[in-house]
Amino acid sequence: MFKDRLVYPKLEKQKDNQKITVLVGARQVGKTTLMRRLYESFGKTHRCLFLDLDIYSNYERVSSYENCINTLKLNGYQGTGDGLFILFLDEFQRYADISRVLKNLSDHHPDIKIYASDSSSLAINEQIQESLAGRKRVFRIYPLNFREYLHFIERPDLIQKLDNLPNIKSDRLFEIIPEAFRELERFMIYGGYPEVALVPDNEKQAVLASIFDLYVKKDLVDFLKVERIQHAKTLIRRLAVNHGQEARFNQLSQVAGIDDKTTKNYIEILKETFLITVHTPWFTNRNKELVKMPKIYFFDSGVRNFFVNNFNAGDVRSDIPYIFEGFVISELIKSGIAPENIKFWRTKNKQEVDMVLDDGMVITPVEIKYKKRLKQSDYHGLYRFREAYPECGPLFMVNPGSNRQAERGVLQVSPFELGRVGQGGKP
Repeated sequence: MFKDRLVYPKLEKQKDNQKITVLVGARQVGKTTLMRRLYESFGKTHRCLFLDLDIYSNYERVSSYENCINTLKLNGYQGTGDGLFILFLDEFQRYADISRVLKNLSDHHPDIKIYASDSSSLAINEQIQESLAGRKRVFRIYPLNFREYLHFIERPDLIQKLDNLPNIKSDRLFEIIPEAFRELERFMIYGGYPEVALVPDNEKQAVLASIFDLYVKKDLVDFLKVERIQHAKTLIRRLAVNHGQEARFNQLSQVAGIDDKTTKNYIEILKETFLITVHTPWFTNRNKELVKMPKIYFFDSGVRNFFVNNFNAGDVRSDIPYIFEGFVISELIKSGIAPENIKFWRTKNKQEVDMVLDDGMVITPVEIKYKKRLKQSDYHGLYRFREAYPECGPLFMVNPGSNRQAERGVLQVSPFELGRVGQGGKP
């Protein structure tokens, strides 16, 4: 099952790369499982050691260069260049001084390959950015995407149907593959954390509660004073209510009982610990477009729904368009699109496009509508964008019910074919 994670073969190939391979991502998204499976696989042909640094005695074994080398030698490292030794360090960010050990290993022992995991890119930036510059390759590990989710719940039949979907062009997909939409709704309600996917629906909320409890204890407490935790939790709940809407920092500050500067600092922490994703407006003319307020989405919709305590079905909730919008953005990020390249467009005249992909070369406007039937007015934002920026790339409409060919120059994309958006409309 772990080999169905898209990132697994990429991590396997890193074995022959002398750079330190760092896995970063939220807690419980599968970093430890991925490293343990690599450990088990590589252990058949190489000498390996796996250390969980959440256990202090394990940290002591590698806390200095001398301790680390002695520990490796006790576990079979020869130091004579007669074979690769692979060291796995789980949760290495807890100790700032470990970066010096890793630097020495990387500089002086090309026969030692290192995999390390971390639950916060803040720790990466603050502790090891300088000392390991040029010596590391960072992989972001996310919750499951929808196809990975289908693998986890053992629905190869649906995966096969989605593989065949490009052969069908229809505006009635709800009727053609209803079972895929049932699983999509369950995925949008409960999210893509591996453990959540694997338990029955009546246990999913409890698992989400345990994930957040661990997040508070292991991440927020590391970066905030204990007395500030309640303010942060209040802010998180407000962001959950406003999921997918523009963030007004003064309002968020008032609700959380903190000043604007602290609010922005907390939001940065929430972003760098992979709870939320923040997207700024796209603009070329500051006088015409709104440029100050970002949109904030929870990276995982199940976590977001936990904070608003709403796990109702999509047909009885008013926030399902925002949940669907967040799903699309999250899936694109999981596919490899950099979060900072995903923006939105809105003018003072209230012309808007939900998403603008800008990689510095091509500008791709994308409208996202959770509707069974689209109206001509749903396309107006895309048309206005093309009028304002005729040099832009293809126009996209992401809609659950349709994957037809272009409608008045707009490419129709279903939520199961989002790869087409990143590929400029190619199948």
